[in-house]
Amino acid sequence: MPGIDECLLEAMRLPGARGASVVDWTSGLALGTVGDSPGGDHETTAAEAAELARLAAEHRAFAPEDADWSDDSCPVEDLIIANRDSYHLLRFVPTAFDSSVFLHLWLARAEGNLALARIRLGEMAGRLVLG
Repeated sequence: MPGIDECLLEAMRLPGARGASVVDWTSGLALGTVGDSPGGDHETTAAEAAELARLAAEHRAFAPEDADWSDDSCPVEDLIIANRDSYHLLRFVPTAFDSSVFLHLWLARAEGNLALARIRLGEMAGRLVLG
């Protein structure tokens, strides 16, 4: 089972990958980064992505109708932000404790495959070992 570094290197092998990180959305801290970062600063990107993740994870409007809010798990699977030249894919990582971690992949729109990236990040999130 891969750790953070192995997971990030695997993410960077996806077509069009510009950069990737594992972020704790409660603190906004990057637990690991690889590649480039929008604006050139991984920590700022992690903090800004964490704000979006927190909004989606904590508000019922973005959860499925049958979401169980009694436990600490995040009812949202992923977020996709698209702009003119790239995609940002935030994939929540299910954990035994508070599920406050997500994978962030920055993907070039021209070279990337959003569907493939979403599938692969889901697989990586399921195998990621934190600790």
